[in-house]
Amino acid sequence: MRTENQIQSKINEMTLQRRSLESRLAALPGDDPQRAGLEVQLTRVQDMVLMLEWVLNAPVGKYHA
Repeated sequence: MRTENQIQSKINEMTLQRRSLESRLAALPGDDPQRAGLEVQLTRVQDMVLMLEWVLNAPVGKYHA
C-alpha cells in the first residue's frame, strides 16, 4: 500500500505531464496528425489523476444506509 505522500507525489508528477501535453497540443494546428495521439495520452493522464485523487479522498461510510 502506498503512503499518502507517495500518492500525492504521483499526482504532482501526473499534473506536470498533463500540463506538458496541454502545451504541446496548444502548439499544434487543429489538423495535425500527432494531435489524436496526444489527446489520447492527455485523457489517460487525466483519468489517472482522478483515480489517485479518489484514493486520497476515498469515501467513508456505507453506501446504502
